[in-house]
Amino acid sequence: MTDSSSKPDFIVEEKKGAPVFLIFITVILALALAFLVYSYFGQKDKMQEMESVLTQEKDSLAHELLLMVHGYDTLRSNNDTLNAHLEKEKSRIKQLLSINASSVQLIKKYKSEITTMRDIMKSYIVQIDSLNTRNKILVAENQDIKQQITKVQKSNVELSKVRQELSSKVEIASVIQAKDVTTTTLNKNSKETSRLDRINKIKVCFTLRENPIASAGKKTVYLRIIRPDSLVIASSSDNLFEFDGKKAIFTASREVDYINQDVDMCIFVDKNPDFILGNYKAELYLDGNLIGGSPFILTKR
Repeated sequence: MTDSSSKPDFIVEEKKGAPVFLIFITVILALALAFLVYSYFGQKDKMQEMESVLTQEKDSLAHELLLMVHGYDTLRSNNDTLNAHLEKEKSRIKQLLSINASSVQLIKKYKSEITTMRDIMKSYIVQIDSLNTRNKILVAENQDIKQQITKVQKSNVELSKVRQELSSKVEIASVIQAKDVTTTTLNKNSKETSRLDRINKIKVCFTLRENPIASAGKKTVYLRIIRPDSLVIASSSDNLFEFDGKKAIFTASREVDYINQDVDMCIFVDKNPDFILGNYKAELYLDGNLIGGSPFILTKR
């Protein structure tokens, strides 16, 4: 009886212990599930917070890149090579803007690239400032040089005018003038007469003035006898000389050896059928210049 009564007690105790174990397991699983849920939502919050930080960081870097693009747009220089480098750097920035930096590693690379680009941009700013400063100096120097050139040109113009005036004065001063010009009409006996029917020769006498600045040497004096009707009396149509850039006809000529001193001389013209009554002019030319003259009259009685 003793054996039969003890067996049911064991069975009863075993049945009582089973629910406790199940409850323990359930509690453990519930706690584990709660921990996993808590960890999941905690991790999710951290991920959302990190994603928010990454987004803000990306937006901040993108804003800085846009500012750099705008900065490159304002940078200008007169150096074609430098301008090409500026455009290349601006293209790099635009390319970097197109990258979707969605991880910490890409953000770090993003930052590294921007730091490098920022340093490059600063170096370009320094170069352009230096070039602009140099250009301002060169512009100022060019303006100064232009002003000096203008002054020199004005001075040259003035000197040219003075030179021309002096040259004209020297040219005028170097002209050998004739003084004491007299024209005498002579008969066959070399006596003076104004009667047309009695004249035999016309004598024109004068003195070539002393002129120390005139060129010395052999010179030819040309005489023109001009009738009342402005016709020049000439023995030949070949009697031509240079005057005022043109060929002019002359009546007679005489050569003289001029030594920059007064020279007394006369030129004779024989009567010919071309002489008529009226008022005449005798003109003297030397070296293409009119150097003197005198009037005379041929009358009927």
